[in-house]
Amino acid sequence: MRHSSRRRWSSALLDVLVWLILVIMLVPALWLVFTSVRNPVEVNAKPPVWIPRELTLDGFKPLFGQATEMTGVIPFDRYFLNSTVVALVSTVIAVALGTMAGYVFARYRFRGKNIVFLGIMLSRAVPGIALSLPLFLLFARISQAGPLKLIDTQLGLIIVYVAVNVPFTVWLMDGFFREIPAELSEAAQLDGCSEWQTFTLINLPLALPGLAASAIFAFLAAWNEFQIASVLTRTVNSKTAPVGLFDFTGQFTIDWRGMAAMATVMMIPAIAFVFVVQRNLVRGLTFGAVK
Repeated sequence: MRHSSRRRWSSALLDVLVWLILVIMLVPALWLVFTSVRNPVEVNAKPPVWIPRELTLDGFKPLFGQATEMTGVIPFDRYFLNSTVVALVSTVIAVALGTMAGYVFARYRFRGKNIVFLGIMLSRAVPGIALSLPLFLLFARISQAGPLKLIDTQLGLIIVYVAVNVPFTVWLMDGFFREIPAELSEAAQLDGCSEWQTFTLINLPLALPGLAASAIFAFLAAWNEFQIASVLTRTVNSKTAPVGLFDFTGQFTIDWRGMAAMATVMMIPAIAFVFVVQRNLVRGLTFGAVK
């Protein structure tokens, strides 16, 4: 009886702790949304006004072609398109390459396997801000040497984000494929399946939860990345939404409400993407990452 009571109290305490953590994590997002619909007086009010007394959508006008007193028209449609193209394309390529590499590391033995895997993982440890200048110099030389232009282009960002997201995908998918019994692959090959058919028809469907987890992390990493994009992009044709937030800053003023409005709109695709794959995401995190 005592053991059952302790278990119930432990479960209730854990639930309270989880909800407390969720509330703490939601506070910045809620503050962002509230700021986007405040009037300008409340934005800089001291002490801060937690709940807006008056709701207004004027902060969203620059995003949809209407200039305001503080900010001109923001080419948000182009920023949004650039972010969408770069995030989706880089996610597809990174997940495809990382999944195949993870399968190779999980199923095959070859000379230098551990060293290669360690090298891939170490590349993920380098912070993005440290890569910005070397990447800019490298891309500038490539652009000067030939017809391939990587500075101020979507292609340059896609290449960088693929390189940044592949190591995590390799690590996650390697752990996930290790949890799939190798006997399934052996049985498929005895039935006449080729190596590629064994991978695509047997292992890949079982690895879909891990694939979803990799995709969501790769997409969010590319969608929210600012440091590298701010160095490699210059014009509206390549700037992503995080870099476009600086359009709300002037020489002497900052339109915090407009910036919050744009950030609020930017959260919508990320939230929608998470809701679409949330079932596979949870399964992938709890099962695929087990080494």
